[in-house]
Amino acid sequence: MSGFKEFEGKAVALDRANVDTDQIIPKQFLKRIEKTGFGKYLFYDWRYNADGQPNEEFELNKPENAGASILVANENFGCGSSREHAPWALLDYGFKVVIAPSFADIFKQNCLKNGILPIALDEAEVNTLLAKGKEKAFSLNINLEEQTVTDQDGFSAEFPISSYWKTMLVNGWDEIEITMQLDDKISAYEKQKEVAQ
Repeated sequence: MSGFKEFEGKAVALDRANVDTDQIIPKQFLKRIEKTGFGKYLFYDWRYNADGQPNEEFELNKPENAGASILVANENFGCGSSREHAPWALLDYGFKVVIAPSFADIFKQNCLKNGILPIALDEAEVNTLLAKGKEKAFSLNINLEEQTVTDQDGFSAEFPISSYWKTMLVNGWDEIEITMQLDDKISAYEKQKEVAQ
């Protein structure tokens, strides 16, 4: 995974509450065994009409939102089943950050484990960003070290994150890489066990 201390990107507003993982990545696309290739199916039932053509009214399909890497959503984002494919689809599409008033717990953990930063802001702060997204294309600056979200128009908010996940995301580590950092100690322990036998 690639880590980051600070990130600036285009934001897109998805003003919908209780977006579940089946809406993020519908069940018929869960047959792949790789973590990649799910981005084209992200929000499939909203992004495409019944004839397979893009739904021009859907937020991600609007030209001004092309290339967005920060998703601003409403409360309880990622509810429903615990499928890890949901953050895989978001990441493969290009999202590095998701901002909402609240997240489903398992979805939040799956995001963190896959290098996506889920930021919980209070409802009024999120509503400000959602309203801005309906007016124009906009960018946000995410400073992970300082735990802030800012923009060029004076918006500023702080967000909480555990020190463990902050370290993981800043360094771009996953849980396997954390374990591999202890390789010398693991090897020494295994040699000690061999001698004891």
